[in-house]
Amino acid sequence: MKIDRSFVRHVPEDRDNCSIVHAVIDMAHQLGLRVIAEGVEEVPQLEFLRQQGCDDIQGYYYSKPLPPADFAEWARGFAEKAA
Repeated sequence: MKIDRSFVRHVPEDRDNCSIVHAVIDMAHQLGLRVIAEGVEEVPQLEFLRQQGCDDIQGYYYSKPLPPADFAEWARGFAEKAA
């Protein structure tokens, strides 16, 4: 299940969005689904989503969109850092 960036944009400072994100993650996990949050751009958003049990994130926090050749180079560097 994907959490739209319109909800992610204002966490963790907006209590209503935090409640919605928490409920979506909990509901998805109860249904046996993985959760991905889109539009993650900042560390506080990432930390909040991790605390809530979000499975995956996507967004500018990691990288802006890249052409295929640039992505391959970025992915190699990312894998080296993670190892």
